[in-house]
Amino acid sequence: MAENPLTKSNKQKLADFKVGVDNVIFSVDSQQNRLLVLLVKRQSQPFQNQWGLPGTLVRIGESLEDAAHRILAEKIMVNNLYLEQLYTFGGPKRDPREEIDSFGVRYLSVSYFALVRFDEAELISNTGLTCWHSISNLTDLAFDHHTILNYGYQRLRNKLEYSPIAFDVLPDVFTLNEIYQLYTTVLGENFSDYSNFRTRLLKLGFLADTGVKISRGAGRPASLYRFDAKAFAPLKDKPLVFI
Repeated sequence: MAENPLTKSNKQKLADFKVGVDNVIFSVDSQQNRLLVLLVKRQSQPFQNQWGLPGTLVRIGESLEDAAHRILAEKIMVNNLYLEQLYTFGGPKRDPREEIDSFGVRYLSVSYFALVRFDEAELISNTGLTCWHSISNLTDLAFDHHTILNYGYQRLRNKLEYSPIAFDVLPDVFTLNEIYQLYTTVLGENFSDYSNFRTRLLKLGFLADTGVKISRGAGRPASLYRFDAKAFAPLKDKPLVFI
C-alpha cells in the first residue's frame, strides 16, 4: 500500500529558525548625481572584511521593527527615519552558518527599506566601517545582500511612480530641474526627456509655485516650487508616468 503523502510529510523534521533584519537605506547625492546605499564592513566570520547591509539578529522580546531601528541607530543619525518592510529572504543555505550548526538552524532575513536625505544623514562612526557606496560601483556583498539590495532598488524605482517619496528627500523648495535630476539618478537618463517630464509634472497639479526665482550659472532664472501634499492626495497610489 502506498504511503499517505500527508503521513510522510508529518515525519519530516520542522526547521529551527533564527531571525535577523537587514536594512536597505538609500540616499541621493545630488551634487554628483549618485544613488547611494549604506553599507557596513563585517568584523567577524562569515564574510569577514566584506561589505554588507546593516543588519542584526532579533533579540528576545524585541520586535522586528525595533531590531531594524536599533541597528541603524548604531550606524546613522537621521531625522524622522521611516522604515518600510521590504521582503523576507529565507532560502536554505543563504547563510553559511547553517552548514556548521549541528542543530540545522536556518537564518531568515526580514529586510527593511528607506530613502533618506543625504545632507541630513550623519554617520555615527568615523572608522570607515560604515560608509555610503554608489550602487553603480559595488563589489560582491556578504550573504545574499546583493539580492536584497536589488529587490530594494526595484521597490525604490516603483515607489517613485506612485508615491511622493522623492519630495521627502528634496529641500522644502526646489526647482523642476532638481526633481528631474533626482529621478534620472534613480531611474536612469533615458526614463524621460526633461521637456516631457516638466510638462507632465506640472499638469499633475501638486507642485505650488512659490513665485520666487533663482539664478544658477548663465541660464535663465528658475522658479522654485513646493510640494503640496493636499493636492497630491487624490493621486495617491496612482502611477505617475512621465511620458
